[in-house]
Amino acid sequence: MSQRSNFLAHVAQTSPAPMGLEIAGGEGVYLHDASGKRYLDLIAGIGVSALGHNHPAVVEAVQKQAGAYMHTLVYGEFVLAPQAELAALVTAQLPEELNNVYFVNSGAEATEGAMKLAKRATGRAGFISARHSYHGSTQGAASLQWPKDFTRAFHPLLPGVNHLEFNSDADLDLITERTAAVILETVQAEWGIRKPRPEWLRAVRQRCNETGALLIFDEIQAGMGRTGTLFAFEQYGVVPDILLLAKGFGGGMPLGAFIANKKVMDLFTENPVLGHITTFGGHPVSCAAGLATLKTLLSETELISSVRAKETLFHQLLVHPKIRDVRSAGLWFAVELADFDEVRTTIANCLEHGLITDWFLWNERSLRIAPPLTITEEEIREACRIILVALG
Repeated sequence: MSQRSNFLAHVAQTSPAPMGLEIAGGEGVYLHDASGKRYLDLIAGIGVSALGHNHPAVVEAVQKQAGAYMHTLVYGEFVLAPQAELAALVTAQLPEELNNVYFVNSGAEATEGAMKLAKRATGRAGFISARHSYHGSTQGAASLQWPKDFTRAFHPLLPGVNHLEFNSDADLDLITERTAAVILETVQAEWGIRKPRPEWLRAVRQRCNETGALLIFDEIQAGMGRTGTLFAFEQYGVVPDILLLAKGFGGGMPLGAFIANKKVMDLFTENPVLGHITTFGGHPVSCAAGLATLKTLLSETELISSVRAKETLFHQLLVHPKIRDVRSAGLWFAVELADFDEVRTTIANCLEHGLITDWFLWNERSLRIAPPLTITEEEIREACRIILVALG
């Protein structure tokens, strides 16, 4: 059987019409398929490949660590250098109260762990998330979703979840003394790149302080330089109690984390002991990749410092009668068209012309753009040229 036949017959599918590219390799902002056709990748694995595909520093780190040791024992028992060094380096970039890292395998796992930690720390069971948010597809994380299009078939999910409107001052009253935590994306991703008002985030922080609720910021997609600073919350002057990272954090390897104060995180060690456990969380090879990624972002400072100029260039070039709006947060765009039919046609046309783009869960009218941070001006111009041709 061909690999395509194996894929369709034996790999569990999530939609009736997968893109179906048979990937054979990649380098930088490009992927190529089994026939040798090259594609300019404007999605980067949904923001995962922040440094592009097969970045030499990441590849070297993975190969070196795989040659030394891989899995040893369940997370949290042995001292593993990649974990320890990455935890020290990432917390050194954060406010001093965010000083302890729990490594997991994915963004959904980071959400789940943070929800458990919030319940343990507050003794409460209620959660507040935003409408049109997305924090993962496991049952606790999925309970935070609104609308319920992708979860209704799996109800009942976690009770006690309420949803506020992003940027709504009136909805802050939903945060009460029964709320364990408020969980918010620092940029709403699947709603088509919607940024919070700084004063609103400050008001959320204040309301959490007043009620004793924890504030969780989801930077699973927004972190690692995507918005023009290492972490998007730096732009708002608001510090969360728990920070979620994944996707770009692993540099192409499966890695996530929730980060909090050590005094809070230590609650997992008693009443009961092993309050949260994982076998593969913080896998040494994944942590080595994450460490190489973070070191590269910190040493090659132009990768993040050039984000705003590249953002401006996209705006300058993405001008077309069919484009109704372009919303952005650094190198992260929603290009709004008329409807989903137009979006679907444009995605297919882009693919035909050698460019990969996608859509959003809660905004079917918009194209998603989230290229590697390494994309050059020349590559941006080529990408926009292809998009404009695909629009017709």
